Amino acid sequence: MENPKFPLHLCHVHKLSNFINRTHILVHSVALAFLFYYRASFFFQHPNTKATTLPWLLVFASEILLAFEWLLSQSFCWRTVSRTVFPERLPENDKLPAIDVLICTADPEKEPTVMVMNTVLSAMAMDYPPEKLHVYLSDDGCAAVTLNGMREAWRFAKWWLPFCRRYGIKCTAPEAYFSAGGEGDGYEDGDSGGSEFVQEKEHIKEAYEVFKKRVTENARIEDVRSNMRRDHSAVIEVIQETSSEGDDAIQTNEAKNMPLLVYVSREKRPSHPHHFKAGALNVLLRVSGVISNSPYILGLDCDMYCNDASSARQAMCFHLDPKISPSLAFVQFPHKFHNISTNDIYDSQLRSLFTLPWQGYDGLGGPCVCGTGYYIKRVSLCGSSISEDGDAMKLRQYFGPSNQFIKSLRQIKKPDHMFIQRNNAQPNESPLLASCAYEDGTKWGEEANHNNLAQEVTEPSIPLMLMVGFLYGSVVEDYFTGFHLHCKGWISVFLNPKRPQFLGSGTTNLDELLVQGTRWSSGLADVAISKFSPLIYGPFKTHTFLQSMCYAEIALFPIFYFLTLWCFAIIPQVCLLNGIPLYPEVSNTYFIVFSFVFLSSLSKHLYEVLATGSTFQHWVNEQRIWMMKSVTSHLYGSVDAFMKKLGMREASFLPTNKVDDVEQLKLYNMGVFDFQTSLRFLAPMVALVILNMASFAVGIARGIFVGELDKMFIQIFIAFYVIVINYPIIEGMLIRKDKGSIPLSVTLISALFSLSVYFFGSIIFK
Repeated sequence: MENPKFPLHLCHVHKLSNFINRTHILVHSVALAFLFYYRASFFFQHPNTKATTLPWLLVFASEILLAFEWLLSQSFCWRTVSRTVFPERLPENDKLPAIDVLICTADPEKEPTVMVMNTVLSAMAMDYPPEKLHVYLSDDGCAAVTLNGMREAWRFAKWWLPFCRRYGIKCTAPEAYFSAGGEGDGYEDGDSGGSEFVQEKEHIKEAYEVFKKRVTENARIEDVRSNMRRDHSAVIEVIQETSSEGDDAIQTNEAKNMPLLVYVSREKRPSHPHHFKAGALNVLLRVSGVISNSPYILGLDCDMYCNDASSARQAMCFHLDPKISPSLAFVQFPHKFHNISTNDIYDSQLRSLFTLPWQGYDGLGGPCVCGTGYYIKRVSLCGSSISEDGDAMKLRQYFGPSNQFIKSLRQIKKPDHMFIQRNNAQPNESPLLASCAYEDGTKWGEEANHNNLAQEVTEPSIPLMLMVGFLYGSVVEDYFTGFHLHCKGWISVFLNPKRPQFLGSGTTNLDELLVQGTRWSSGLADVAISKFSPLIYGPFKTHTFLQSMCYAEIALFPIFYFLTLWCFAIIPQVCLLNGIPLYPEVSNTYFIVFSFVFLSSLSKHLYEVLATGSTFQHWVNEQRIWMMKSVTSHLYGSVDAFMKKLGMREASFLPTNKVDDVEQLKLYNMGVFDFQTSLRFLAPMVALVILNMASFAVGIARGIFVGELDKMFIQIFIAFYVIVINYPIIEGMLIRKDKGSIPLSVTLISALFSLSVYFFGSIIFK
């Protein structure tokens, strides 16, 4: 029940954490200043040591880059906040706004249809008025098995949705619910163990097994359109209206009280760019605009099911608050995953992203769009209110030739916009909106900056320019779109409830982890080297300057980390092999400075890991994966971005494989690395570990027999640290003999590469 005397949400500022973070920033910065002074003084105090100038200069440059990246990352720590919501204070159901749920899938082989349909069913069964809930699935694979799966999902939903409503089921994905036994998802008063509930649950479970069997059998049948995935016409089907009424329904009245379900497969032609997920989302934005035109949109990945049916109501606690609603673009929930092992050797849970950093992001104007689990305001993507007498020709230039879609935009800000009429659920222009040529000559996926049009479509209370759809330009359309929204004056909030609202599938093997990391790195580096680089485009446009620093840190870290990690993994080691010191002796006062900077960074990271409920082992895993990604994914992603910038290649996108390999999953759950990945990923990691092993052995020998331990201690320690953190690689090379170990051929190739690096470095540095 709505009560104007009580707020819908509260924001809690973490004063103690902020004090600790700011104190650490100050102390660490002072230490860095002393470190830089020591490095700079080398060029003035040692004029006769030209032989070591180049490696000294390279290490100094790497330290500057790493320090700058650290400085950018501290913007996340400046003002951390958390939020609490009170959905019980929302208005009655008839006063709640409508929501369109947009789900994207691309490949039924990598994204199993049963998994996708679980996401669809979980969205349909959310605790929200069903007449105000509309679920759209974009199938970029144009697979018959996916369309058939939608039809089967609609039939099973007639059983599943009434069951979820009757017993207050929280986890509305049937696979997850039945796999967990439904524990804790029944009545709040514990009455879910009644005989009626148990009997109906078994009945629904049987119906779900039948549903899975039908979907699986369809998946086995050859998809006659599989060869048309890049060359086919648009397919749009409103499942509700094409299904027979009353089939398998528990109760006729309940079966009719269901959300709208729509299948969309946009037209694709080889001659037209499709802009990956951003293109699919923009088609859904247009199609949903003429079918339901809900003022709010929930974006979901096909593997990210609803784990709490109340997420929509929690998001509305912000969107319906008149104090922040006019400037609020979206509410972002964290990415969390259901298949993460206790050890989590691949750091698949992304703890370092969606815990303290995102809370700090929220305290500076809000986080970026994170691809899934966000409730976004439609008007923020399509411009603000458009007047009835706006120039139709100009609107067509920006929004395309569909009169029905332009009409839907004019209705966004009307008082009765929340009331959806379904008697015209599939307008004639739907195929046009999903055509590959619709966006030609328009501003879809771009930033519109026409002064006259901006005056017509912007809302007086928010000085925004027009933005049309999810922005193109890279494969990280979520980050890019969020950045532009914040540059236009919008804000966002981050909500991290105790119970995860959405759960997805995390990567459980090394190959998928590095492929995914390469894709993300490429997209972020695209933005970093474009005219929209946050450090250039954002400082005076975002909510705060610190928010621009947050965006800059995310965009630049692939480039900075691969440059610095390759440097620190090679130069000190090659110099150690050649007896060239790069760091102060143990007896030198500045040894304390270097030691403090190193320990300060590690201890702060460890503090953050432990403060979020994780363990020391998680800290080790994060350090290891950071190194592995830096020398592989970040390298290849950054190089890919630069090649695209120079026009040497086109952007590409491969969805992450969501199909679990039994053997790989077994190794993952055992906490054992599976090194079945490509040579381009394995060779750099193995080569650098071999180089560090050799330099450590030589360094110890120098310390014992030549007496250089004092002079070379830091370089010996760096090699030792790399070896210890990356012990699984050594184990995979020398100890393990199973299928997931590192092949001998890879070890030999890597050893030759290490040897060539040593000889090349020795020639240059001597």
